[in-house]
Amino acid sequence: MKGKMKAQLFFGPGQVRYAETDIPQVGQGELLVRIRAALTCGSDLKTYKQGHPTMIKDGSVFGHEYAGDIVEIGPGTEGFKVGDRVVGLNSSPCFQCYYCRRERYSMCENIVYNNGAYAQYIKIPSSIVKINTFKIPDHVSYKEAALLEPLSCVLHGVEESHIGIGDTVAINGAGPIGLLFVALAKLKGARIIVSDLSSERLAYARQFGAHFTVDASQTDPVEEVKSFTERGYGADVAIDATGSAKVWEKAILMVRKGGLALLFGGCKHGSTIEVDTSLLHYSELTIKGIYHLTPYYAQKAFGMIVSGLIDAQKFITADMPLSQLLQALNLMDNKQGIKYNIVS
Repeated sequence: MKGKMKAQLFFGPGQVRYAETDIPQVGQGELLVRIRAALTCGSDLKTYKQGHPTMIKDGSVFGHEYAGDIVEIGPGTEGFKVGDRVVGLNSSPCFQCYYCRRERYSMCENIVYNNGAYAQYIKIPSSIVKINTFKIPDHVSYKEAALLEPLSCVLHGVEESHIGIGDTVAINGAGPIGLLFVALAKLKGARIIVSDLSSERLAYARQFGAHFTVDASQTDPVEEVKSFTERGYGADVAIDATGSAKVWEKAILMVRKGGLALLFGGCKHGSTIEVDTSLLHYSELTIKGIYHLTPYYAQKAFGMIVSGLIDAQKFITADMPLSQLLQALNLMDNKQGIKYNIVS
């Protein structure tokens, strides 16, 4: 399909332009999708504010959570047809490199990234078509399906943290990612404590199943979180969902002896943290970083959306037109709402 489309183009931090650009041309094994829903994400907000070295080239379309209709199929593409409703993830591993052979697919050295959700059309590369593209059942809306990517990432984090029934889990940050952690920890049967600076977001956390909330703007979140744990020992698992190095440090301090700190939120490149080595050694803490997703967790997350085990609609505050993307990102930056569905 030749022609022009409307899109939000990234030219550098703070420089996003709503303009016309060429509709992507599909090649061997690729799909062209007319986007029907594109969700805002904290990563997109960070991209807008400070750039993103692994995802963005100047003058390109950004955004990575989307769903839509197939309008064109490249030569040799199998398993899909024009008119199929689909959701595609934003990456695929190679399955051949050093890390893939060790089944660490999120660490793939040749990972293929795909951005371009804030536009009328997106091309899905062949490797993502084969591995991480799913047909949407009729009873699932486009915007519900578009939650697949962040849900896959958070499911990866939850499973790697080994949360068990009755565990106390402290979640730092009640933005979209933090609320996904709340929803999944609740399904695990955990006792959930959420801290955040925003009273609006803490109210959302309670709606999603948090048992206790801590206003980190009013009190020391470490001591407050510990006060809700047995004998003040600390949480079994503490999670950072903010991407702040200072909050990483606080999450580590919230954990009981033998517990686990899951550092999920990505910090600005070059950030560092300080850890008391005696605390780490004598308390036998586990500090674990988690990045992105794997095809296994994508498949599981899709099943959770399709079955209704996760109510995806609850994470979407409102629909907004593609021309108002920056307004939607600014609302997120001001901690208003959860996610916004960008409609083109």
